[in-house]
Amino acid sequence: MGGVLELFVFMVIIATAAFAPLGYFIYKYTNKNAQPFGDTEPHGDSHSFVNDMAETVIHFVKSKLGKK
Repeated sequence: MGGVLELFVFMVIIATAAFAPLGYFIYKYTNKNAQPFGDTEPHGDSHSFVNDMAETVIHFVKSKLGKK
């Protein structure tokens, strides 16, 4: 009987660990008016320093390769 009880406790611990991310997502989703990650902008609408630098490097490389 002790083996069954130990197995039950072990399975409850594993199930808790398995479903914890789902519970956290549901908690965050209902926390901020159905926006789990806050206000996010659609992809491509906002400018960033990294994107601007990448575009500058790409144009620089294209201009150097075009001159050869």
